[in-house]
Amino acid sequence: MFLEEKTYSVLVVSSSDKLNDSIDSLLPRSYYSPVTYVSSIAKAQRSILERSFDFVIINAPLPDDMGTRLAIDICEKGYSSCLLLLAPSLYEEVNSKVSSRGVYTLAKPLSASVLQQSLKWMASTRERLRRFEKKEMTIDEKMAEIRTISRAKILLVEKKGMTENEAHKHIEKQAMNLCITKLEVANKIICEN
Repeated sequence: MFLEEKTYSVLVVSSSDKLNDSIDSLLPRSYYSPVTYVSSIAKAQRSILERSFDFVIINAPLPDDMGTRLAIDICEKGYSSCLLLLAPSLYEEVNSKVSSRGVYTLAKPLSASVLQQSLKWMASTRERLRRFEKKEMTIDEKMAEIRTISRAKILLVEKKGMTENEAHKHIEKQAMNLCITKLEVANKIICEN
């Protein structure tokens, strides 16, 4: 029924109790949990600093700001999917500024079916972002591994008088002989020196 039956955390930034009630009725806790409601941009920024959210829904304008800058920042700096709800008179102008930055926009008033479809699009986007997040993490991990192995090679060159090629072969041979990874061999070398 839903994308692999995942649960998505949601931040709703809205000062309208009526809209909040409408949105809440469309967010079954079996798919959306936790759901956090805040009434201003300042409170939203604090909430985002405290934890990450899969979805952020902003009902613009808010008492302290329009909300467009927050929507853009969310999409550019993190892995959240963001929906900006706008008055019809603002829709075209704001949409043209934020859609190229990854922000979804809808004109108010909203029907339940349009909002539900938007939530499905946001879930699809969030899953794509989740894959990028995993790839980024593995790249960072691989870079850390390369740095550690290089550090061990430098120690072997400095302390044991090996060439870089000899140090590289030494680490590979130790990993094979001990049935451990090159990273584990490198960490051993670093700890011993």
